[in-house]
Amino acid sequence: MNTFVAAAAGMLGWLIVERVKAGHATTLGAASGAVAGLVAITPCAGFVGGLSPIIIGAIAGAVCYLAIWLKFHFKFDDSLDVIAVHLVGGIIGSVLLGFFADSAVNKAGKDGVLFGGGWSLVGEQILAVVVIMAFSMVVTLIIGLGLKKSLSKGIRVTSEEEEIGLDLTQHSENAYSLERV
Repeated sequence: MNTFVAAAAGMLGWLIVERVKAGHATTLGAASGAVAGLVAITPCAGFVGGLSPIIIGAIAGAVCYLAIWLKFHFKFDDSLDVIAVHLVGGIIGSVLLGFFADSAVNKAGKDGVLFGGGWSLVGEQILAVVVIMAFSMVVTLIIGLGLKKSLSKGIRVTSEEEEIGLDLTQHSENAYSLERV
């Protein structure tokens, strides 16, 4: 139930902010908001209950929309919005667990700030985020450098290939045929 509710709240949070900032809500925004809610509730699902998944999902949807806006503002290349939705959403969920964790939901867990547990869990969650990010960056760098050295063309495509479209230049086919028969 937590995942369903957080996804719905994430969708709603995204659409509200999108409507305010862009003047309209989109179906892509609805889908992205739902994913943001799902990503954020993932570290929390077994440790929160009640209204917490709604709040976590809504915050994730709203903040992830703002991360997309920042991506465009700073011209950051994140074509699939992986950073804005998955990284930002994951950080939000991980940190918010420190606030919303409820030992009444899971006896093996600790209480978060809002359930009388103090700030220690928030600190532990932030430390976990930092350690995971550092580990992921090092491993990604190693893999990226290995690929760069082993692939004759490198790991980036040319501007011309991007303009034509990677489905056609890399796979010799179009993913979507939009021509009428």
